Amino acid sequence: MVIDYNEIREQSLENFKGGEKTFNVKMFTDDNNKIMRGKLEAGASIGLHTHEGNSEIILILEGRGKVLYDGEYISLKAGDVHYCPMGHSHSLINDSDKDLKFFAVVGEH
Repeated sequence: MVIDYNEIREQSLENFKGGEKTFNVKMFTDDNNKIMRGKLEAGASIGLHTHEGNSEIILILEGRGKVLYDGEYISLKAGDVHYCPMGHSHSLINDSDKDLKFFAVVGEH
């Protein structure tokens, strides 16, 4: 299977999960996975949430930012991968002055 993100409509999600500003995302979903190509503009974030019944892997494609993972801030840059296992909490924050672009997979357990 090939997922062509050029054919997927981008969604603009305001204050996603209680975060700041807009989360722009192209998303493929089925019964088992959510596969996303996302962008957070400068100062935007995805709010703190707990993964219950699933986990998430985030690959930073461009830019810099940080996650708040189980109460600890961790810096991220292009090429880094953040993993949030089931039962853990995290948020994704663009604290830079450029876009933060990433690829994420949320797998259901």
